[in-house]
Amino acid sequence: MSENDRVWSGWKPGEFQAHFIHTGVAESVFFVFPDSTTMLLDCGDQASITRGKFAVPALPGPERLAGEWVARYVRRANPNGAEVDWAVVSHFHSDHVGTPSWQKFPWFPDEPDRLEGCPRCGFALAAETLRFRRATDRGWPDYDDPMPSACAEEVGVVRSTWEALRRRDGLVPEPFRLGASDQFAAERGGAPGFSVRNAFANGRLALPDGSVRDLYADFIARDRPAELNENGMSLGMVFSYGAFRLFAGGDFSDRIPGPDGRRISVEDELAGCIERCHVAKIDHHGHHSVGRALAAALRPRVWVACVWDRLHLTEDTAESLLVPDAPDDAQPLLVPTVLPVTEAGERPWWRFVPDACRTGCHAVVTVPPGGETFRLDLFDARDEAMRVVDSRTFRTDA
Repeated sequence: MSENDRVWSGWKPGEFQAHFIHTGVAESVFFVFPDSTTMLLDCGDQASITRGKFAVPALPGPERLAGEWVARYVRRANPNGAEVDWAVVSHFHSDHVGTPSWQKFPWFPDEPDRLEGCPRCGFALAAETLRFRRATDRGWPDYDDPMPSACAEEVGVVRSTWEALRRRDGLVPEPFRLGASDQFAAERGGAPGFSVRNAFANGRLALPDGSVRDLYADFIARDRPAELNENGMSLGMVFSYGAFRLFAGGDFSDRIPGPDGRRISVEDELAGCIERCHVAKIDHHGHHSVGRALAAALRPRVWVACVWDRLHLTEDTAESLLVPDAPDDAQPLLVPTVLPVTEAGERPWWRFVPDACRTGCHAVVTVPPGGETFRLDLFDARDEAMRVVDSRTFRTDA
């Protein structure tokens, strides 16, 4: 064991934490606010294991589905046990919400629904052992903004989950309020200096002056809905705690044709409404995403990619995340939850990737009151011991 190896000591009152949970199958991020209010952002489950040579190992193992692994992780990390204050769906893709269709292969066990009316995947599977107090998604309540989603199965999974939780727990979802900084408030006693700003949703930007820019208005008017991609309609949020900022959300990688025929990058436009952040989730798992404009706007010390495929964190993305012409000690740390090993061998940017990423890790960001520093802990994702194999502390003024 290295000098960093230790068992995680848990959350402490006054800390803000973000847990990027690695399953090797999909994406999920669990937040603990400074007063112990909690949020689970996405809980995916999909057919990554059918990707053949592109698949990465399902962790801790293939004997459980991703939603169950996520729920078990949450119960270990959550100061409130099985009770989670918020379930949030960034957009309707299977790696973020789950889908039952891939489970219908002959070798998959035929198990009955345990949450009435819901397939055993994603949030519905997690809800078998977790209790969500509140919920929102990018489409509630009518699921037609800006147009009905082409991902009918995934939308159906989410709607059936909310309906089952209404029957069981009395949960009633609420719309995501673009531009608001009080929807995801610290509800268990308050937290001075903490807020969550709803910066992006359904192709709309909440600009710093309070106005809203709709990227899709002209596109919809020209009756081109078939070209809409779920990624570009994802929710995006900035978490603030004192001097510290963190950006997270869904996948924003989409390019839509503007009125002059020029293709508009949703990510480039997002750069215009996002302040500098110290930690940022790499959208679309690093697969041909982010770009120079968004990378320059965010300029984090740590980039985290939720990886479930060997084609994630592509060369062009990794290069865009680095600071041009900056020395190594001024470059950000790149943290894919597993490093996609390629047959072509190592890349120069791999020197900015911690060794723990080679075997699979959970990335945990902890911010003390004031946000003048933050710590990054990497847990070995191959078991449930919450063993810290790498730990680094950063100053937010650096």
